[in-house]
Amino acid sequence: MKKVGIIRCQQTEHLCPGTSCFKAASTGRFNFEPFGPCEIIGFISCGGCPGKQAVARSAEMVKRGAEAIFMGTCIAKGTPIGFACPHWEQMKQAIEKKIGPNIPLIIGTHPAPGDKAK
Repeated sequence: MKKVGIIRCQQTEHLCPGTSCFKAASTGRFNFEPFGPCEIIGFISCGGCPGKQAVARSAEMVKRGAEAIFMGTCIAKGTPIGFACPHWEQMKQAIEKKIGPNIPLIIGTHPAPGDKAK
């Protein structure tokens, strides 16, 4: 079972307990499908805008055994607040640079409302 870490949007913490992320990971569905069922070893926020904490937090999860990092659907799609992070692409580039090419960085964890699910 692949060990993964998830970075979520701090703005969504008061609305979303992560249920869809946990379910998608444990069943290996949606964006977890290439890995099959996964164990979440870390579920942490970006640290708030502009998301600079996401870089160090991703690296720490890798240090603690994460074999892939996921940026939550809340970051790239704005679920459930309806406002995607304006910094997500810059955050993505900084995380990829920090964790290196051997650790996949996956954008999104599950379909956002209105997306077609597989």
